[in-house]
Amino acid sequence: MTPTTTTPLGRLPYLTPDIAPIRAAIKRRYEDFRVEEIPAYEPCGEGTHTYFKIEKTGLATMRAAHDIARALGVASRDIGVAGLKDARGITVQTLSVEHCDPERIRALDIPRIRILDVSRHTNKLKIGHLHGNRFILRLRDVDADRLDDLRTACDTLAKRGVPNYFGQQRFGHRGDTWKLGHAVLKDDAKEVVDLMLGRPTEFDTGPVKHARQLYEQGKYGEAVKTWPYGFRDNRKLARQMERYAGKHNKAYRTIDSRMLKFFVNAYQSHLFNQVLARRINEIDAVQLGDLAYKHDSGSVFRVEDVQAENIRAAAGEISPTGPLYGGRMTRPDGVPCEIEDDVLHDEHVSVQDFDRLKRMKIHGSRRPLRFFPRDLAIENGTDEFGFHVELRFSLPSGCYATMLLREICKSELDEGLEDEE
Repeated sequence: MTPTTTTPLGRLPYLTPDIAPIRAAIKRRYEDFRVEEIPAYEPCGEGTHTYFKIEKTGLATMRAAHDIARALGVASRDIGVAGLKDARGITVQTLSVEHCDPERIRALDIPRIRILDVSRHTNKLKIGHLHGNRFILRLRDVDADRLDDLRTACDTLAKRGVPNYFGQQRFGHRGDTWKLGHAVLKDDAKEVVDLMLGRPTEFDTGPVKHARQLYEQGKYGEAVKTWPYGFRDNRKLARQMERYAGKHNKAYRTIDSRMLKFFVNAYQSHLFNQVLARRINEIDAVQLGDLAYKHDSGSVFRVEDVQAENIRAAAGEISPTGPLYGGRMTRPDGVPCEIEDDVLHDEHVSVQDFDRLKRMKIHGSRRPLRFFPRDLAIENGTDEFGFHVELRFSLPSGCYATMLLREICKSELDEGLEDEE
């Protein structure tokens, strides 16, 4: 049985529903969305790993890493990264590679990539080696009469916190990676394969839509030839369906375990979003039995003195947490536990389902229900493209700037670049 709830972010409740949607456009140009990583540490200046800071424009992190690896004559897996950024914007981030002369890095000349700094360190950069990210966002097409509302929304978010929903990036272009994760959790091989190769939606166009339609018709060999170059995993799975004459269980067993874990991680995120949605009006307060998050240290503790801890919650020192389910995740008590159990019940899953995924090392953890934008500043400006509102702020690692924009604009955020070279 598939879960009954859905993930589209537009259906998740807002913390500021009393502020009417503010129409705005973001990412009209790459310059409208700038993000700079805040590293967890600085390179020490010596060691076998070369650290290099880049500015990339209109490139996803892994595409930039691939282009750099090809220019250096190394494998893409040899390039270390601390965070993954999408293509729509300008990003400053640090990468690493071992046993490479720094001068070779400085001499790189790759379209849309600029080398800013080069140094050395003793270890490879890995995902998570970040304190956070700094953002400079330009919102266009904003009605000047709504600026007071925009500032009011930002003041509320700075004081109460921003709902720490997982953003659309977590759920893929079709928004269905969480459904794949649910199917993996229930060991439903047919559902996984059908979602990966078939079930065309309005998000599918061109050859992708055609390949899914061919799969639905049982024409697996033709589907293999139709999947575009960038859909290697889909093409590989379609080939296995042809090889095994449509036997889903056998084809399913050929899917890379890392991809299956990615799907389960997306489902963890979906469940967290559902819990947060049910607690949206109290993200700045804790209840008896809550597992509270300390923002200064990242540690989690069980709430026993509600009155005392809610003073700290009101001051932004602590926040209630939600579940990232896994075999080692600590569960809350009382009402918070009941809310989390209700979500599992509605999704037709259980904690024991996650226990069965030990081979994937789905350990689980707690995640705060809110985050705080640091150094939030708002300025009006005008450039050659017209009037805009510029937002500047920093966020902890793992938090989405789009969630702050979502609270301001509601469903009226126009996100997308104009066609330009």
